[in-house]
Amino acid sequence: MTRHDLHCHSNVSDGTLTPAALVARAAERGTTMLALTDHDDTSGLAEARAAAAGHGLTLVDGVEISVTWRGYSLHVVGLDIEPGNAVLQEGLHMTREGRVERARKIALALDGLGYAGSFDGALQFAANPAMIGRAHFARFLVRGGMVRNAQSAFKRLLGAGAAAYVPHVWAQLDAAVGWIRASGGLAVLAHPGRYPLDDATMRELLSEFRELGGAAIEIVADSHRPQLYRKFCQHAQFYGFAASTGSDFHSPGESYFDLGAAPPLPSGCVPVWERFKRAG
Repeated sequence: MTRHDLHCHSNVSDGTLTPAALVARAAERGTTMLALTDHDDTSGLAEARAAAAGHGLTLVDGVEISVTWRGYSLHVVGLDIEPGNAVLQEGLHMTREGRVERARKIALALDGLGYAGSFDGALQFAANPAMIGRAHFARFLVRGGMVRNAQSAFKRLLGAGAAAYVPHVWAQLDAAVGWIRASGGLAVLAHPGRYPLDDATMRELLSEFRELGGAAIEIVADSHRPQLYRKFCQHAQFYGFAASTGSDFHSPGESYFDLGAAPPLPSGCVPVWERFKRAG
């Protein structure tokens, strides 16, 4: 198993562990390089870095930015960023501003479906209220016995097209890539196999991402199965992308991969960490 995990979340966004606890769990599981990539927020990186020093683990400064592209919701991970960069922080601030508004709309929809008190209930699971999101609503629903698990909450209520799904226009792809590059980081298209794109549209996305300065795509991801590893490795080779890997870990028992448990990259891929300037 690879010991590089370049996509995970703390309770600064929608994970359940503090940054320090997340690093400790990763180290216990043998991870040697970890990127904390909270959604639209970098405020957990200082704590994670201090913890990593105590565990002998290389901490990669990262972030995951919510993006809207042709009406589709995508995620772009920034790796090896400079967290204090003013351009990046201004962009992240603008992106975060829409989260609470969306959460209130989700709560209205859930309340209308009979799931009363959903906003306050979700807030109980959000250590950072400014980052309240669907995962917090899912935990509220699970804790209240209203759904069996988080996956069921998304399928029945919170996922795209479900009864309480609220679409939102996030950052544009060119803006998100630009913020990451302004901070000296590498822009990585997260879990591309998750998006409901046909082959032609996927090629258009990858081509545009490359033209904008995208550096890598996730090959091994929680929502990819082995047949997709090879497919996206081939895409990476064709478009000149490096390959990234990550568990997309959020919480024990919620994530398909635990920290550091993702399988190795396929042969022929160029690991993205070979292009890091500040980490490694």
